[in-house]
Amino acid sequence: MDEEKKYNDENEGEDAPEEEPENNEEDESHDDSRKENKSSKINGWKISTFVLVILLAVSIFAGGVGLNFVSGNAVAENAVLFINENLLQGQSIATLDSVESENGVYKALINVAGQSTPVYITKDGNLMFLQAIPLTGELSLDNNQQNNQNDNQEPLPPADVPKSDKPVVEAFIMSHCPFGTQIEKGLLPVAKLLGDNIDFDIKFVYYVMHGDTEVYEQLNQYCIQEEQNDKYLDYLECFLTDGDGERCLAEVGIDMTALEACTAAADEEFSITANFEDQASWLSGRYPLFNTHKEDNEKYGVGGSPTLVINGEKVSAARDSASLLDAVCGAFNEAPEECNTEFESETPSTGFGWDTTSSNNLATCG
Repeated sequence: MDEEKKYNDENEGEDAPEEEPENNEEDESHDDSRKENKSSKINGWKISTFVLVILLAVSIFAGGVGLNFVSGNAVAENAVLFINENLLQGQSIATLDSVESENGVYKALINVAGQSTPVYITKDGNLMFLQAIPLTGELSLDNNQQNNQNDNQEPLPPADVPKSDKPVVEAFIMSHCPFGTQIEKGLLPVAKLLGDNIDFDIKFVYYVMHGDTEVYEQLNQYCIQEEQNDKYLDYLECFLTDGDGERCLAEVGIDMTALEACTAAADEEFSITANFEDQASWLSGRYPLFNTHKEDNEKYGVGGSPTLVINGEKVSAARDSASLLDAVCGAFNEAPEECNTEFESETPSTGFGWDTTSSNNLATCG
């Protein structure tokens, strides 16, 4: 009995016939189900992996590493935030018009006071710059192109401003540029203090950026300086308060008959209205020409508002009255007693009004 059991155990299944499955359709169904489950697992794995990659990319970018395939919107919006908080400080609002990748950096068009200006930002979001100079090809620029290259850049201080007995102080501005009005508010006390000790002129950048209001305001100011100069500083002080030129003409007592005759003649001489109406003549197809001081613009390479020139040299100075008085008084052969006056080192706000700001940035229109 034991030997028979041993034999059967050792040879179990060798001679037994194979059993046929009782339900083939059920087995096939199980096979299909297994395949579907396997496919579902693979697709789920792919989707999960893709999501993790995206989340990783976003987290790295948010951490400041910066990845080229991430949209430049986040980088550009961060630049806009920086401009609003650190440069404009509530005096105006910068917004993002567009952003694109160009030559390894982001090129963002940032709009301030209706003016869209290109700004370049590295793709890690750490550096922003306002001018790109091509390093290929020949550099051959006419006057207008040179001025465009200088846009948005405050001139570097010259090594030595020439001295004279009566310094010539020229400030090139646009009447409604918030940075132009800022330096005017800083210069006004200096011009009133020094009086006839200096030859002081407000001149205009060769194009306008703030519409017909700026065109006709600048025509008025040009003529007031030309024919009623003794009233100009008072007019300018009034105008810088709120930008209401019509009120200031009456308040200061400007001779309107003389003013209207002068502006009509200047309009014809410098083709002011003609240029404004001829869009084909506009700088870059966007900015009407304003040529009352065209030759001086070309002489000094003026490209933006404000540009300060003392004794024929571009000067970079902070826009508070104390700094501007130092810059002007440094150009005298022998400084007058008035140069010992101490102004408070408070920077005028941008735009109109007499508020002050803690920021002394050197931004420009143009």
